[in-house]
Amino acid sequence: MLWDIFCKVIDNHGDIGVCWRLAAQLASRGEKVRLWVDDASALAWMAPGGHPRVQVLPWVAGSAALEPGDAIVEAFGCELDLPFQALLAQKSRRQGRQPAWINLEYLTAEPFAERTHGLPSPVLAGPARGLTKHFFYPGFTARTGGLLREIDLLERQAHFDRTDWLRRQGLDPTAADRWVSLFCYEPASLDELLARWSQGPRRTALLVTAGRAAAAVRAATDRLGRGNAGWSRSARLSITYLPLLSHDDFDRLLWSCDLNFVRGEDSLVRALWAGRPLVWQLYPQDDLAHHDKLDAFLDWLDAPPSLRAFHAGWNGIAPHLPAAEPDLDAWAEALRAARLRLLAQGDLVTQLLRFAQAGASPSGPAQKNR
Repeated sequence: MLWDIFCKVIDNHGDIGVCWRLAAQLASRGEKVRLWVDDASALAWMAPGGHPRVQVLPWVAGSAALEPGDAIVEAFGCELDLPFQALLAQKSRRQGRQPAWINLEYLTAEPFAERTHGLPSPVLAGPARGLTKHFFYPGFTARTGGLLREIDLLERQAHFDRTDWLRRQGLDPTAADRWVSLFCYEPASLDELLARWSQGPRRTALLVTAGRAAAAVRAATDRLGRGNAGWSRSARLSITYLPLLSHDDFDRLLWSCDLNFVRGEDSLVRALWAGRPLVWQLYPQDDLAHHDKLDAFLDWLDAPPSLRAFHAGWNGIAPHLPAAEPDLDAWAEALRAARLRLLAQGDLVTQLLRFAQAGASPSGPAQKNR
């Protein structure tokens, strides 16, 4: 089949990251993919090798003027240009059935994901009037579309050598008692966490990803250095600023660390597959909708109280982080159990393929999965 995936970049670590993983995983299963994106610059470091079965095309006004594929994916609510909708309608009339038209939604553990996964959305106006889209919700339960997961993921993890990867990054694997990755926005409690680690009983090596996380850490250490007499850049805390990492090396970073701080959607999924303790920072919303989203995720995770409390502090819901040292053993146990539950479910690409191949009708497989 030929897939058309449409993506508008809002956060180049998120939207395009998910869309590239989706495109590459479809291609790895023999599908042909055209990825239409308004800004593909991040792919230069995310996926420097590309994929021979994925064609990346610029999505600007009127550019998607090719014959539509067999399955169309609008990622995260982006809407097809009217000329492409007209071509889609023409193809549907010509072949007597429409291509699968899928609205791939954002990831959430909230109950509405199960309720609305697979529901039809009739097009009531415009050149595609009379056609039908279907909602496809990624998710954490069997009644959703599942999560992106490569076929060979477990095999690659089993053969991964943490010591070798750290050394290839110029790091001494024996230099710390605890390795921590940091991919975040600008959490208010970052200063508090860094100060605590600088005086803590364990040697912590903090590996900071490029971009907003690196800028946030630099700003935090500047503030601490100017105004906090308790701040100490001692051997208890080492900070390494990483270059931009490809998707493969970002996964290896997560596999190498004892604790992973992640943000958004794509990195959360990768941290879940890593199976290590994680802390998730959600994008803050003015209406505080991210509070409910976080609660739903922690409920699904069956997070222990200490992990819930840390998330509240890290996401600005509580004024401070918990005073106690993180209970990484309890956090790890919860993550291992969650990973096993996810591995027992169908992954997102498998479910999308089944849906598209069976035909996108209101009585199709996504409806039966409800």
